[in-house]
This record gives sequence, C-alpha cells and structure tokens, in this order.
Amino acid sequence: MQSEQIFRVGEKLISLDKAVRLIERTLELREQGVSQQEVARKLQLDRSFVSRLESVGEIRRGNRVAVIGFPLLNTAELIAICRSYGLDFYLLLNNQERWDLVRDKQALDFFNSMLELVARLRDFDTLIMITSEKWHRLAEALLNIQIIHISLGPTPIQEDCPVDPGHFEDRLKQVLEEQ
Repeated sequence: MQSEQIFRVGEKLISLDKAVRLIERTLELREQGVSQQEVARKLQLDRSFVSRLESVGEIRRGNRVAVIGFPLLNTAELIAICRSYGLDFYLLLNNQERWDLVRDKQALDFFNSMLELVARLRDFDTLIMITSEKWHRLAEALLNIQIIHISLGPTPIQEDCPVDPGHFEDRLKQVLEEQ
C-alpha cells in the first residue's frame, strides 16, 4: 500500500497527491474546451494559476497537425516519426488494416465512424495525407483546413506502398515550422 506524499512547508502540510489530482482535473477540463475562467471557478482556483499551469507544462504551441495515410508498407517507421514530434493524431494503416476497418462493421456504423473522423479532423489546422489522389480530393471537399498531400499514385491502390521516411519527416518539419 502506497502512502500519500506529504511535504511540510513551514506550518503547512502539503499533499503532493492532492495537488497532482487538481492539476490533472484542470488540464482535463481545459482539454474538453472549458475556458480558463470557468475551470478556475469550478475548481476554486485563480484564473492566472490555470494560465500559468498551461505555460509551465507546454510542449508545443500553435499549429495542430494530424496525419492520415493508407495503404502503407512502413507504418511502424512513420508512426515512430509522428510520436517523436508529439502529434495529437495520426492514423497510418497498411492495406489489411484499412480493409479490416470496413469489413467488420455494419454500413451505418462505418458511416458514423467516418463522420466522427471528419469532425475530429476539423479541429486541426493541418492534415498531412499520404493517400491516392481520390482521397486527397475528397478530404479537400470535406475539410476546411490546410491539407498537405503526399501522393501514393492514382486510385485504386490495392497493395501497400512504401513512403520515404526522410521525405515524410521533411514535410512534417516544414508544416510545424510554419507556425
């Protein structure tokens, strides 16, 4: 059984665990879109504390980038690059994984999941797409965000395609440096 971490600061006893729970709750609410002022009111904090907390823990600011690609041969390599840049969202699939998404769902469930994906992507500033030309044109019609396309060729593509990781990383850096 782990005991609560307590610090003595002068006459006060401070619970590190309680502080961590409060910080986690603050960031969860902010991630859900609750304003700093409202979070401060709900958790009985100063708004300036909420702002400062975000500044202290900030890893990356600005341009939110998502990546989607299919059917890809070297997904593990590309996923590692996405993780190294701390991207919020990436969906990189080989051909088998792409068809598994479709095969195991009822039409309405698949349609709903695609609408949820479109809605989620609209929250980003930029989408890097690694797909055939058809999917790029469709994304441009559905999304009102910047789209950077890395073409795998004309539609239809039936097999996994390799993507040069250096080229992908260069495009990603370019997008992130634009901010």
